[in-house]
Amino acid sequence: MNDAEPVIFGENHLRIEDLLAVAQRRAPARLQADAAFRERIARGAQFLDTLLDREGVIYGVTTGYGDSCVVAVPLHQVEALPQHLFTFHGCGLGKLLDAEATRAVLAARLRSLTHGMSGVRIELLDRLQAFLEFDVLPLIPEEGSVGASGDLTPLSYVAAALAGERDVMFGGERRSAAEVHRHLGWTPLTLRPKEALALMNGTAVMTGLACLAYARADYLLKLATRITALNVVALEGNPEHFDERLFAAKPHPGQTQVAAWIRQDLAIEAPTAPLHRLQDRYSLRCAPHVLGVLADSLGLLRQFIETELNSANDNPIIDADNERVLHGGHFYGGHIAFAMDSLKNLVANVADLLDRQLALLVDSRYNHGLPSNLSGAPAATAMINHGFKAVQIGTSAWAAEALKNSMPASVFSRSTECHNQDKVSMGTIAARDALRSLELTEQVAAATLIAANQGVWLRQRSQGTRPLPAPLQAMHAALGEDFPPLIEDRAMEGELRLCLQRIRAQHWGLYA
Repeated sequence: MNDAEPVIFGENHLRIEDLLAVAQRRAPARLQADAAFRERIARGAQFLDTLLDREGVIYGVTTGYGDSCVVAVPLHQVEALPQHLFTFHGCGLGKLLDAEATRAVLAARLRSLTHGMSGVRIELLDRLQAFLEFDVLPLIPEEGSVGASGDLTPLSYVAAALAGERDVMFGGERRSAAEVHRHLGWTPLTLRPKEALALMNGTAVMTGLACLAYARADYLLKLATRITALNVVALEGNPEHFDERLFAAKPHPGQTQVAAWIRQDLAIEAPTAPLHRLQDRYSLRCAPHVLGVLADSLGLLRQFIETELNSANDNPIIDADNERVLHGGHFYGGHIAFAMDSLKNLVANVADLLDRQLALLVDSRYNHGLPSNLSGAPAATAMINHGFKAVQIGTSAWAAEALKNSMPASVFSRSTECHNQDKVSMGTIAARDALRSLELTEQVAAATLIAANQGVWLRQRSQGTRPLPAPLQAMHAALGEDFPPLIEDRAMEGELRLCLQRIRAQHWGLYA
């Protein structure tokens, strides 16, 4: 990481890949350093102070929060209000976000605040950047946000940690935030009027999680394409289903790209006669059409996620240059909710596709001469070996759960907080659902990948030395180093977990 180009948080546009580089500790986060930027940030806080001197009415600064906006807060209580905000929101439940997700949340919040429209001090941005630099990670429960009025409850753990309260992960240990501040020689921040609200009243949790989900889906698309190519070989499918002229007749760019990748993997240069069927079953023949929907959707999903990432999304918006306080609803996470609900649907279809391919592989009625359940056992022990039978059952379970999980979260809006938040996005739940769907689909991909490689090995064993096309030969050899052929039955859990690790690390390079 020390040699990597830093990701600059300031006025520049950040891409999903920039946030991921910070979240995965591949690149350091740095604040824009020029004086003009720092002065612009400072003007927002100074303008708020000026309004307080004039006894102006500002939501969340001189009023209560949410439905309590009609309750005036006297000036002598204004300083205490931010602490109350992050304190009463300390009610999150569920699992804690992991380290990568927590860094993504911190980075997403930092990017939003660098717009200079949130009324926070530059010292707050410096400390958020320092949390990323020194890997001080607030322990954030993932449940408790309805995705409008922002990710209030989970982000309260960020605000509290900056103020030296609650616990953080530091140096691989769970420690109190106050103790870590002392260790680093820092003074915990006393959050100024609007600063707790600016930290909490935004979409950083759902947006950070959406960035992680997007990257995993992008790799899954390529992996599912490579698995399909392996299965075309293992099942002796008809490569003409991926002919370039065929896809010119229905030119959705994504499905055209998937078909091109499969042609590249199969080294198809001229039409070839089908070995078994004129038309393969849909899970092979229509794979570009299924995967192509995901491929074509990624551009739109990127637009939604990156626009949210690069936005000022708290309330109120502080326009110091024009001396205006703008009360609105930019904390509403509808675009992320739609993106993640859509991704759940797209990814579940990938799980279903690969599950169907595996069902063909293990069934001797449909796999064109491969052994039942892909067992490599010799005749003497074939009757007691069951190969991938249980793996296929497990895969069906994972696929079914991913399909069940495709119900959109955004349609389950609940009226909350005395009917002030009466239409909410559920974007954070949608993002968490999307990550769960990806986890399940990666499990399906791991099982189908190992099985496809077994099918290719069995096909080669039965047919002698027929060479594989170069891209598939390289993949087959790489997989063989970790996953030897299944000859006599063995427990596959360890290999499946290793394959999942490889998938999540994007271990195999797949298509330029």
